[in-house]
Amino acid sequence: MSVEFAAPLDAVAADVARALAEDLGAGDVTAALLPDIADSAYLLCKEDAIVCGRPWFDACHRALDADVRIDWRVEEGDRIAAGTVLATLQGRARALVGAERSSLNFMQTLSATATNTAAHVDAVRGSKAKILDTRKTLPGLRQAQKYAVRVGGGVNHRMGLFDAVMLKENHVRAAGSLTAAIDAARAAQPDLPLIVEVETLDQLREALEVGCTRILIDDFDATTRREAVAITAAHPRPVPLEVSGGVDLEGLRAIAADGVDCISIGGLTKHVRAIDLSLKLGPPPEGN
Repeated sequence: MSVEFAAPLDAVAADVARALAEDLGAGDVTAALLPDIADSAYLLCKEDAIVCGRPWFDACHRALDADVRIDWRVEEGDRIAAGTVLATLQGRARALVGAERSSLNFMQTLSATATNTAAHVDAVRGSKAKILDTRKTLPGLRQAQKYAVRVGGGVNHRMGLFDAVMLKENHVRAAGSLTAAIDAARAAQPDLPLIVEVETLDQLREALEVGCTRILIDDFDATTRREAVAITAAHPRPVPLEVSGGVDLEGLRAIAADGVDCISIGGLTKHVRAIDLSLKLGPPPEGN
């Protein structure tokens, strides 16, 4: 696994502990019916996808059987075709079955997030635009889904409300002006990135004059967006422009072509459809 995809190990452990506690409760009464013998299993992907979630899958199985052997045939981030056997396992039958659902839940969700992200990254390939995620993640799976965005080729926006200051219309209203809001944010958090949302070209000019880390142009139409890019490029202290709001896959290429630096998309993490995976006991079919 590359350094770029390094999983948040503390989050993996916590996520898996919660998932297994939720699923197993006081004990797996169905798996207990199986003989506690050595057995094998294989993980099958039934559709084209980007592989993501190996650390969570492994941790689920190792939590129930520390000696389980998992042989991966694919790397994290690989593009795979329907019908691909992703991994084979050797372990105790009860543990293989007990960890099945939790391990698949992580793999199907994170592979879906990575696959969805990759489709958006592909749509802007060749432009300078980066695809960013948002905080619109599944509750409790923030770090996992943001990891999956990286695996899919996207870039993480702020992780939460603690690692960047982001000023929106309510902050500007409370402060009395955009400049006052920026000054207050700089005074309170001088070491954090400062992202400023603007609603008009006049606000854009004001943000450029005062200075910030990135400017978010939200819901600008195409003509105004292109004018914003031109104004920013002509400024002696240009900052990256981010587009958000009303962005879909079909219109993504046109937005990127206007010359913006970043496009943030909540749908990367909230509009995902689980990848179809299964874990079956026994050896994989011949030819796989």
